[in-house]
Amino acid sequence: MTHWSETEARIRGHSPFLARALDRFPLVVEPLAAGDVEAALEIAQAAGGPEDGIARSLRRRRGAIALVTAAADLSGVWGLDRVTRTLSDFADVALEEALAAAMAERYPDAENRGFVVLALGKHGSRELNYSSDIDPILLYDPATLPHREREDPAEAAVRIGRRVSELLTARDGDGYVFRVDLRLRPSPEATPIALPVEAAIGYYESTAMGWEQAAFIRARPAAGDIALGDYFMRQIRPFVWRRSLDFGAIDAIVDISRRIRDHYAHGQAFGPGYDLKRGRGGIREVEFFAQVHQLIHGGRDPALRSGNTREALAALAGAGVIEPDVATRLDEAYVLFRTIEHRLQMVEDLQTHELPKSLAAMDNVAQLHGLADGTALLDLLRPQVEWVGRNYDRLSPEQNDTSLSHDEERLKAQLVDMGFVDADAPLARIAHWRNGNVRALRSGPSREALEGLLPGLMRALAQAPDPTRALNRLDDMIGRLPSAINFFKLLAARPALVALLAEILSHAPTLADALARRAELIDGLIDSTAFDPPPDVAVLAANFAALEAGEDYQALLDRVRQRVGDRRFALGVQIIRGGDPLQAGRGYGRVAEGAIEALAAGTIAEFELTHGRVPGGEMLILALGRMGGGVLTHASDLDLVYLFTGDFQVESDGPRPLGATQYFNRLAQRITNALSVQTAAGPLYEVDTRLRPSGAQGLLAVSLDSFAKYQREDAWTWEHLALTRARVIFGSSQGRAALDAILRETLERPRDFDDLARQAVAMRGTIAKHKPPASDLDVKLVPGGLVDLEFLIHVTQFRHGMAFDPDLSIALAELVAAGHLPADLVTAHDLITRYLVVSRLVSPKSTEPPEATRPLVARACGASDWDSLLESYARARQSVAHAWAALAAPYEEEI
Repeated sequence: MTHWSETEARIRGHSPFLARALDRFPLVVEPLAAGDVEAALEIAQAAGGPEDGIARSLRRRRGAIALVTAAADLSGVWGLDRVTRTLSDFADVALEEALAAAMAERYPDAENRGFVVLALGKHGSRELNYSSDIDPILLYDPATLPHREREDPAEAAVRIGRRVSELLTARDGDGYVFRVDLRLRPSPEATPIALPVEAAIGYYESTAMGWEQAAFIRARPAAGDIALGDYFMRQIRPFVWRRSLDFGAIDAIVDISRRIRDHYAHGQAFGPGYDLKRGRGGIREVEFFAQVHQLIHGGRDPALRSGNTREALAALAGAGVIEPDVATRLDEAYVLFRTIEHRLQMVEDLQTHELPKSLAAMDNVAQLHGLADGTALLDLLRPQVEWVGRNYDRLSPEQNDTSLSHDEERLKAQLVDMGFVDADAPLARIAHWRNGNVRALRSGPSREALEGLLPGLMRALAQAPDPTRALNRLDDMIGRLPSAINFFKLLAARPALVALLAEILSHAPTLADALARRAELIDGLIDSTAFDPPPDVAVLAANFAALEAGEDYQALLDRVRQRVGDRRFALGVQIIRGGDPLQAGRGYGRVAEGAIEALAAGTIAEFELTHGRVPGGEMLILALGRMGGGVLTHASDLDLVYLFTGDFQVESDGPRPLGATQYFNRLAQRITNALSVQTAAGPLYEVDTRLRPSGAQGLLAVSLDSFAKYQREDAWTWEHLALTRARVIFGSSQGRAALDAILRETLERPRDFDDLARQAVAMRGTIAKHKPPASDLDVKLVPGGLVDLEFLIHVTQFRHGMAFDPDLSIALAELVAAGHLPADLVTAHDLITRYLVVSRLVSPKSTEPPEATRPLVARACGASDWDSLLESYARARQSVAHAWAALAAPYEEEI
């Protein structure tokens, strides 16, 4: 400790409360003077013995711990985090001991259970200050709470709670332990001080206010039956951390801030009398700024849920939610504000947050902090206070848009001024929305939210590439929403999203339909990381499979659908914003593989609970088609084949054993259902298993031995062609290696090439006959399109016995490098694939995209304009058609 004499002098000169503590606790002062803070803390924690009684013991310990903490703080030995953690830990101890004493007084032979104290506020986040009160919520379980024979559990709980409060708040010559404020419980004016746990859960699930949601960011079980507290916190987690943004809660926080500024107006202006906690730019505005962003993003990212303000700021910056320099400035300001707040309270152990109004008192606080005078203290605080206030104001910017008129002629003029060439269509839509004819707009709050959004929304739609189409799709989307309040409030709070929404509605009916089903998809675009490429499959699978404590297999199905939907939507938006469709296609592929990994593993674990495992056997999943190649579109289904290893004659070892074949076939069906069945969270993927041995007539899952035998003896030529795109996507490394060996042996074995080529050409002719292209822009099915190119690549692979890579672009590059195919096919492949990926979003029926969307498609395909794209597309088709014709011509004559 730096010069105890200096610290002691500051205490005796400027803090009467701590000066008295120096005289009351000489045993604590001795190690402090020697520079041993930890030894002093140990002595302080034992300052009250059993002979003092619980209340006096706690009061003495509180006084001694306050002295040690203040000395360590003032001397610079401890930083803010250690100070507040020490004070908070003592609060936990005090509650635990007071509760144990209250229980023992009434029920001396009963186990201390069925009653839990939840810590909220700064106690909950372990950020208590020197003179904090504590804001607990008291809950009990009527089934397990001790009570007397004729005593109602509710009465028993109230008596216990009242006694705990008495033990902590009673004052004597040693002071008090803590002020206890029980008003954060539901409806405090009408409810008892202790509530049944299930009733509290029901309240928070149904009728709680937005500010209560924010309050529980910093809640935790602190004393008593911790298991009961953990149960309660798990049950209300969906109320606190909502995947869909609840702007009602965020509005509530901002509204609280406004009301605090109004109510404490005398402490808003910086200077003497400034309220360091509630004033503009003070402690609360740092905390609220963090909490608003936690509520926005924490439902999706558990890493952002810390109740501790400094930890929350660091996590928000680390996740890219707020700028690193903003987090740093807020953290520096918070540390300074809390430190000066502590100095204010050290003087006389008062719960004060206001800078003194008198110059002498201001000088006293400054000198306790080690400054020359009050002017120096104000100079230290001023820049931080002003910056925090300006930063917080960003949460509720003043609206520059005037409201839209309800007078038809005036409204029409406003719409024309915004840029609508034909104002009649938006005029009719607005009237339709305002008249309450839409389900989502029948409540007053929803219409109020709409009015707040309308100016910015209509301005963005007027500037959209296709205003009429965007407006029609928006109307359809609103008509399908069960509720629109949060959706409108989100857009009003994030003007950049309004322009993005207009772009989506103009160009991408596929994404517009997805938004109509799940409006909260737009939430995920708030974070700039939504536009980063998806991570690797292992990271995606872990993210998709992550569950909260207590969530089950059904929750897994819903979570995967939500998270995959978020990823696929973001990938689609990336394309609309100008991202490379080829890279997005690979992203779609990784997302699908991550979903398969997460759901297959989860389904297997669930299945094993009933049926156990098959000794020596495991499930393998083989992907074919576009999934095998790793490049999907937004609309791609999944071509999967299920296989299993081991002896098909053995049985599983679970409570309900099954033979291996039956076991893996049932399991395969469960995995297919997990991937394809629509749950409350919506659909996921369509799964096609017809490429398995013997097609739809064969078993859903076959053993590796049966698969190998089938490929050697019974497979059709088209099945071997399909295997060129085969890739093992689920199973152990040993199982994957065994299946890869079968695939390699099948593809590389000697064969009659002419017979294979003849059959391939015949198959392509059959496809052309039965699946004609929808238009010349059906790039998959047109002559010279992707199907022709795929047949060309696969037949060439077999002709030369090489380049058997499931990724079509890699296989093509190898064949070109070997001189087996012309180099212009690489450009053709990339152009056609890019067009396919983007067209599934903008023109899902494979027809020509709308005129306003054509520049977007051209840009996505690397062309300067639509006409240039058509020219490049024609050349690509010609290259493919010419190469395919050269290969197919000798066999077409025979056919």
